[in-house]
Amino acid sequence: MTTERGRQVRERLLAAATHLIADRGWSAVSTRVLAEQAGVGPGLVHYHYPSLRALLNEAALDSMTAVAEQAAAGLQGTSPHEGLELMLGALEAYPGDDPTSVLFVEVYLAATRDEELRRGITAILQRFRAVLADWLRAGGVADPEATARILASAIDGVMLHRALDPHLDAATAAPVLSRLLPPDAGRPPAADHSTQGRTA
Repeated sequence: MTTERGRQVRERLLAAATHLIADRGWSAVSTRVLAEQAGVGPGLVHYHYPSLRALLNEAALDSMTAVAEQAAAGLQGTSPHEGLELMLGALEAYPGDDPTSVLFVEVYLAATRDEELRRGITAILQRFRAVLADWLRAGGVADPEATARILASAIDGVMLHRALDPHLDAATAAPVLSRLLPPDAGRPPAADHSTQGRTA
């Protein structure tokens, strides 16, 4: 199998796994069903992945990484209060019954029984918290690491709880979560490039 052909098959398998986790539930995904969804033979699943679990884990972690990166993408150059509104506004794309929200619920449940998956989720959360902490520090927020942990947990919780409470939207959450930030938390200072290239 050529490298390009192999890459395409892996992409189809990952896309199929992502869809099926949300559509049928983690435990209902079988090798046969996944191969049918991807339009490939069942043997290709184990050709590309050591196990069905490894494939499901990769698909789930890729999806969670994409959501975390999207949440952090627009933070640079914003004040803490502006960035918080942006992150909460992005959650409007996840009303609770959408495939991504359902996938998150399924993945968190599966992680209670899968140490490898749990470690993968923890790594994603740590990277997201690190980005938040750097951004909060640049905005003058005291104890940025602890604030980042609580803020990340709260945003994640809002996303998960929207399936149970459709009225839990950005307009409701923003005034409450903004209390975690000092009122005068400002925009990070612009980088000074005036001395670049000079020698001391």
